[in-house]
Amino acid sequence: MAFPVPLTSKLSGATRAQLQHWRRTDILVPEVRSTGRPLLYSFRDIAALRAFAKLRHEASLQQIRKALNSLHAMDMFEHPSAYKLAREGDSIVLQRGDGEPVDLVRHPGQLLIANFEDILGEFENVAGERVVDLRRPGRHLQVEPDRLGGWPTIEGTRIPFDTIADLMSGGSMSPAQVAYYYPEVTPEAAVSALEFADSLREPAAA
Repeated sequence: MAFPVPLTSKLSGATRAQLQHWRRTDILVPEVRSTGRPLLYSFRDIAALRAFAKLRHEASLQQIRKALNSLHAMDMFEHPSAYKLAREGDSIVLQRGDGEPVDLVRHPGQLLIANFEDILGEFENVAGERVVDLRRPGRHLQVEPDRLGGWPTIEGTRIPFDTIADLMSGGSMSPAQVAYYYPEVTPEAAVSALEFADSLREPAAA
């Protein structure tokens, strides 16, 4: 499953301006190869972007870049989502598979004692915006990596949120009427799907 920029921004916590800048400076280039528009990201890209967005709230972009360079210097070239990174003091650390944290910025390669936070839960990004819980991005919505490639669905179903939102767009169908086509979707879940879809739209220019 490939994710367009608005949904990628919503689920990752990276602003659209950050996504553009990080693409241009090779912090994270989408692994989905698309020729032209729309630009698309993978679910792994979103996982990595959440880590970067959370780190960026407390660390500089230069520190994040140095941490990525340190990974490469240690012959670690997997997708960034494969690595668990966290802020520790005034540095960025990597949690290795054996549980030992390794400094990537101040003293690259040095073992540390660190506390790691879950990047899946809510957090605040550098713009001061609340970033949604990736597992529950909206009321009655959920994300399962092995369900539709991580695309947000109505909770307890495989129904994409945008399928329901499209039915209701422009007032063409009421939340109660959605149940005629999708009995497992409650009116509350239908409203939530539409609200989530609306939140992805670019704010109108002043």
